Amino acid sequence: MKLVAVGVSNVGMKRAHNEDNHILVPEENLFVVADGMGGHASGEVASEIAVTSVAEFFRRTSADEEQTWPYKEEKGLRYEENRLVAGIKLANRRIFETAQADVRKRGMGTTVVGILFTNNGAYVGHCGDSRGYRYRAGRFEQLTEDHSLLNDYLKNHKLTPEEVEAFPHKNVIVRALGMKDSVQVDVSRLEPLPGDVYLICSDGLSGMVRDDELHATIHAWQSDPARTDDIDSLCKTLIDSANRNGGIDNVTCVLVKVQD
Repeated sequence: MKLVAVGVSNVGMKRAHNEDNHILVPEENLFVVADGMGGHASGEVASEIAVTSVAEFFRRTSADEEQTWPYKEEKGLRYEENRLVAGIKLANRRIFETAQADVRKRGMGTTVVGILFTNNGAYVGHCGDSRGYRYRAGRFEQLTEDHSLLNDYLKNHKLTPEEVEAFPHKNVIVRALGMKDSVQVDVSRLEPLPGDVYLICSDGLSGMVRDDELHATIHAWQSDPARTDDIDSLCKTLIDSANRNGGIDNVTCVLVKVQD
C-alpha cells in the first residue's frame, strides 16, 4: 500500500497561539492530530505530549517487538489495533502525570485522533471531538463519533441546525486525554482501497467548515486530473476555508491518500 500524506497546522484568525499539534510517522504509516486545552499554553504542552508519545511508542515497539507494553492487550482487538490503543493510553498517562506534577499545568488535556495503516487494514483511534473522515468514490463519511456534550444530547433529542448552533455547551468535551489517569479509546477497523482520501483534523476545521463543504472541496480536487497529485494544495484549501469562515480556533488538517 502506497500512501501520500501531508499535514498542516494553522493558528487561525482569532487565537494568539496554536495549541494544536500533529505528527506524520510515514515509516510506521501512522498519522496523529491532537487539539490541546488548558490555559497558560498548557494545551500546547498536552497536545505535544500526545503526538510525540504515540509516535515514540510506535517507533520503540517497531524496533523491538518483544518490548513490554505499558498496558495489556485488550481481548477482541488485533495486535496493531491494540498497539494504537496502547500508544494513546500511554499519552494520556504522561499528560495526567505531567499536570499533577506542575500546578501551572493542572487541568490541561487534549483530544486526539490517529490513523494507522497496516497490511491487514487501517485503524482509527480517538478521544474527544477531533475527527476522522474518509472520501471514497464520491462518498464522504465521518469515521469517528464526537465525545462531546452536544453529541450525547443529540442521541436522545432531535435538534434543528439552528438549535445545534445555539446549543449553550456545544464545545464541552466529555472525554479527552489528561482528564483522568486512565482513558477509554474508541477504535475502529477500516478496509482501505486505492483512491481513498482520509482526513483527520481538529475541530478548528470541522467546526468551521460543514461536512458538505469538506466533501465538495475534496471531490473537486479528486476529480481534477491536474490537481489530484498535489495533496498539499488540498490541505491548504481546507485550511483557507476554515479561516475564511471565521477561523475562531486553531486549524489542523492531515490528509492521507491511498495511491492506485
